[in-house]
Amino acid sequence: METVLYLTHTESDGSLGKPALEALSAALQLAQELDGAPPLTIGLIGGEVQAAADALAGCGAGRFMGVAGAELAVSRYSSDAAAAAALVEAAQPTLVVAAATSRFSRALPGVCQRVGGRIDTQVTELQVVDTEPRIERWYYRQRMAATLTRSQRPWFLLLAGGAFPAWEGEAGTAEVEAVPVDMPETRTRVVGTQSASADAHTIRPEADLLFVAGAGWTKKQVDGQPHVTEAEQCIREFVDAAQASLGSSKSLVDQGGEGQQVLSFMSHLHQVGQTGTTPRHRKGLATCCHGEEPHVVGWRFITERRAINLDAGCGWGQGKADVLYVADAFDVMTKVNELLGES
Repeated sequence: METVLYLTHTESDGSLGKPALEALSAALQLAQELDGAPPLTIGLIGGEVQAAADALAGCGAGRFMGVAGAELAVSRYSSDAAAAAALVEAAQPTLVVAAATSRFSRALPGVCQRVGGRIDTQVTELQVVDTEPRIERWYYRQRMAATLTRSQRPWFLLLAGGAFPAWEGEAGTAEVEAVPVDMPETRTRVVGTQSASADAHTIRPEADLLFVAGAGWTKKQVDGQPHVTEAEQCIREFVDAAQASLGSSKSLVDQGGEGQQVLSFMSHLHQVGQTGTTPRHRKGLATCCHGEEPHVVGWRFITERRAINLDAGCGWGQGKADVLYVADAFDVMTKVNELLGES
């Protein structure tokens, strides 16, 4: 008989992030579909876990366990791995479900090794076929999908963000069973965090819209001259006004290594495509890129695709975009920025 443990960690304020709630909905569905499986067990890790447990009280879990302490308020491999291993040992699950956050992606492979299990990361689908749990994940930069199952237990499943709906339910009061842990001696001390202000960020995973810029923004325009400074201002103005997430084609981010003019705020972290990220925004708008297959593969999970290009015969016009605007992106986005400013 399969038993499912859902592992999660709290955020710095003691709450649970969206990836954690997405993983919870997947874990609940998995536990329900497994014939004869007991109710889901929830394991919480953090500085304080009672508030997070109370927020999940209405999910129908049969057991809440937690490991709390000051050393777990921040991400650290040694303490995170010790806490997660203790929860697994206490629950004795056959399946462990968690979100593929940076914190768990670092700690849980080591936990899996400690308890003699197996692990699969970036899982995009869970299903039960003939009482057998199966997963789906993508390979070769999201170009190939595979359905997998394993006989080894416990089986750890780290779920990709955006692949499952976030759980929504009533809060309440949960009784959390404290699990004792022999914490290892820590050799690092976290004194604080430094990050750019929210307005300075251009990569926004939770944004409704993904705006992708292509190399055409830095090429010669209708007057025969490049206008990189104006392109930077136009793109940044739109991204800030619309609170969109910024992406890039590979050709644009590669220009820096080729000695060409580049957009100062663009890096390989923005790259979308076969060798870049595969975002899951609801809408996508591509500008000044041609919709080549390696780039478009990064749009696999974008629900609504639109593009702006002067070439009506570009890749976006060959069925890869829902709407293609045959126009100058400078003119279109300048007008859009004016309309956003008025609103």
